[in-house]
Amino acid sequence: MKKLTFFALCAVLLSLAGCKDQGTSPAVSNEKPVKMGFMICDSRKESAERFAPFVAYLSEKTGRKFEMILANTFEFEKLFKEKKVDFFHVNSLVAILLKKKFNADFLAVDIRGRNGYKASGTIIARKDSGIKTFADMRGKSMIFGPALAPFGYMAQYDLMLQNGIDPETDLSNYVIPPGAAKHDKVLYGVYFGKYDLGAAPRIDLDRMIDAGIFTKNDFTVIAESEAMPYCTIGAQPDADPALKEQIKQLALNLTKDETVLVNGEVLKVLDRMLLDGFAPAVDSEYDPIRERLKRCNMAPYRKF
Repeated sequence: MKKLTFFALCAVLLSLAGCKDQGTSPAVSNEKPVKMGFMICDSRKESAERFAPFVAYLSEKTGRKFEMILANTFEFEKLFKEKKVDFFHVNSLVAILLKKKFNADFLAVDIRGRNGYKASGTIIARKDSGIKTFADMRGKSMIFGPALAPFGYMAQYDLMLQNGIDPETDLSNYVIPPGAAKHDKVLYGVYFGKYDLGAAPRIDLDRMIDAGIFTKNDFTVIAESEAMPYCTIGAQPDADPALKEQIKQLALNLTKDETVLVNGEVLKVLDRMLLDGFAPAVDSEYDPIRERLKRCNMAPYRKF
């Protein structure tokens, strides 16, 4: 009889425990995933690995499921117009295009390299080429980065126009390399003598020198642009205001020691993103880019 009473009591306790667990389990959210578009940097695989921790961080901190959408620069206009992304992380030129055409909101700017949340573009030549001035560029060949790269194309194109060199008529020819890692290809193309001049983002020039791939004595920096806002986090204008503010604050308060679990591996979010942090996005600070886009007759201000 005592055994029966004991087992009955255990059954009641287990039943109560089960009810308690059921009552305190977090409810499964029925909200649709938040889609965040990331501009592909280098390659799709590298970009997925680079941004996965940030996506996991946002999901963890907001309680919402974030979905990473990887796309090339030229694909973002269509993605944004069709509302296939709610938030984005793109270069500042593409961010300006999305704001001009669709009234996108800017939230935060990447911090990386010598200029903090700003970046610059350089025009380089081999040190032993004898090319030192804009006048020396006439009749020379040049390799640019992607056509929608603010610091690998626009900045250099504008520098040349402002100093009396028309890339369309004064160079012997210029190219944009195919495939991934275009900024690296610019540096290699000049270093190995395939092209006389290169349009290299300062961040990438510094990165490859710091890595020991090149030295400061390998190149002459003929000119360098003003530093302007770097890659930008933004949102659809009609995205949830509370979520926009939450994402902005999470980015601004992200520290170097913040970690997340991704596929069973603990990763530092900023280290994997190759960033030092984020700064607030101030729209007026993008005006120097807008001015250059207009001078270069580039989207979204193209007139002819």
